[in-house]
Amino acid sequence: MTDQDTVRALPWDWYPGTIPENVVLGDSVYIETSFSFFRYRSQTPVGLQIGRGTCIYEGTMFDVGVNGRVRIGDYGLLNGAMIYCDAAVEIGDYALISWNVVLMDNYRLPWDHAKRRQELRQVATRTARRFEAHTEAQPIRIEANVWIGFNTCVMPGVTIGEGAIVGARSLVLEDVAPYTIVGGNPARFIRHLDPAEHQVSDSSTGADPLNP
Repeated sequence: MTDQDTVRALPWDWYPGTIPENVVLGDSVYIETSFSFFRYRSQTPVGLQIGRGTCIYEGTMFDVGVNGRVRIGDYGLLNGAMIYCDAAVEIGDYALISWNVVLMDNYRLPWDHAKRRQELRQVATRTARRFEAHTEAQPIRIEANVWIGFNTCVMPGVTIGEGAIVGARSLVLEDVAPYTIVGGNPARFIRHLDPAEHQVSDSSTGADPLNP
């Protein structure tokens, strides 16, 4: 993709949509379809920023609320991920986010069952049929070089440290330390990774991927 500031439609797109004006794209970003923005509603000056060389494949959905802000770093890959953001979701450089991964910074419904029933009744009266309960959002941070396996759910307020790997079908309720492998429901520590083993230089730029 070239001329990122002016190109808002994707010539290969099957869906007749456009990329929202407050989405900022780095050089060589690939977005498979504008349908990924079907639920995008951010009204912030920069609701989504995507770093250079990052690929956003079909099935990825940005469900970003009016005050939501998402930042994706350089050379990442999102394949069919669901991003629910009402405050902030940050994904670092060289991150791999597999299919059906859910990153959610807000539950969007009250814990109190009576208030939850009331909100469900209100949804039936709205044209957009969308939750509008005033629940607290807690930012999510995915640091650089993280790999999240398929069907994983990362809950509000979680930070996943640099170089960590989250096994498939995990439920991440707590922070994950850098250079660790976790997995399960709920996700538990499996083993440490040696950061020294992952110090691989990027031959195309001469940069260290862990310190871009």
